[in-house]
Amino acid sequence: MIPSKMAAVLLTGHGGIDKLEYRTDVPVPQPGPGEVLIRVAAAGINNTDINTRIGWYSKAVEADTNAGGATGFDSVNDDDASWSGKPLEFPRIQGADACGQIAAVGEGVDPARIGERVLVRNMLRTYVDYRPYECWTFGSECDGGFAQFAVAPARETHAVNCDWSDAELASIPCAYSTAENMLHRVGLGAETVLISGASGGVGSAAVQLAKRRGATVIALSSAAKAEEVLALGADRVVDRNADLVKELGEGSIDVVVDLVAGPQWPSFLDVLRRGGRYTTAGAIAGPISEIDVRTLYLKDLTLMGCTFQEDEVFANLISYIEAGEIRPLVAKTYPLSDIAAAQEDFLSKKHTGKLVLMIPEAVA
Repeated sequence: MIPSKMAAVLLTGHGGIDKLEYRTDVPVPQPGPGEVLIRVAAAGINNTDINTRIGWYSKAVEADTNAGGATGFDSVNDDDASWSGKPLEFPRIQGADACGQIAAVGEGVDPARIGERVLVRNMLRTYVDYRPYECWTFGSECDGGFAQFAVAPARETHAVNCDWSDAELASIPCAYSTAENMLHRVGLGAETVLISGASGGVGSAAVQLAKRRGATVIALSSAAKAEEVLALGADRVVDRNADLVKELGEGSIDVVVDLVAGPQWPSFLDVLRRGGRYTTAGAIAGPISEIDVRTLYLKDLTLMGCTFQEDEVFANLISYIEAGEIRPLVAKTYPLSDIAAAQEDFLSKKHTGKLVLMIPEAVA
């Protein structure tokens, strides 16, 4: 039986952690044509959850994520503070990650899918008619996984067969698809890659996925997390505050996978070889950086921003899971009602891998 009400966390507006409201009387959504209703079991915590809450995507914000992570920013322009650059609708149920089971289907969806264990593709294309370079983010432009039930397009809800825990599966959608998309778009092969923010959710995913492609991985991380990052598969860990040219040598890197940006950004171009490639999907240390354009063109560098994902990226991740080629590191789990503590711990950056919310089982 599917209840009429559910537990969920509502984001009531841009701002601090106080804008997250845990409720137990939220109406259960109904799947429309081509959609499925998912009984959510677990949902990962991601940078985008915090960035969306605090309005960090607004061009009015120039600080790093942590500067407003707990309390929000005073300078947010609500009109451009989302992935799409359009105003967010409140209240919103966030959560880019959702692992669970299909509980019901909408018109046009095979009822045989009920009971499937699934992951939802976090960058949804159904709602924009599969136009290139357009997408809705699950938990941003539509309600996401921080609830007992969630609705998603059937064609972007993937069945997965594995022996992983719910927390492990819930670590995959946002972090691993972001990392795989960067490697896919930059065409990483058996090359030397430098990965910033390597102890975080996306960074740790990038380490594993780059090794899967045969790359030599140099990871940037704090010294305290070096052993854990090496255990994920990195060949070498360099302190995140090191002088990269002195430590690695100018022109020593084929590909930079950057999730941090900030003051260190110019040195990423210095360590790239001629014809090297730089790819980014984050800027947690600060979105505003300085570039010497001469370095860009005299070294024939390619700079690539990565948000939109081709269809094969998420499908490939499902195949890696089922083939046993990757396995996420879950640092800690929390009940959904403890989302404030989970986000505070996330902002402290003391963990390696993923923090995951466990969703209470709904009772009809």
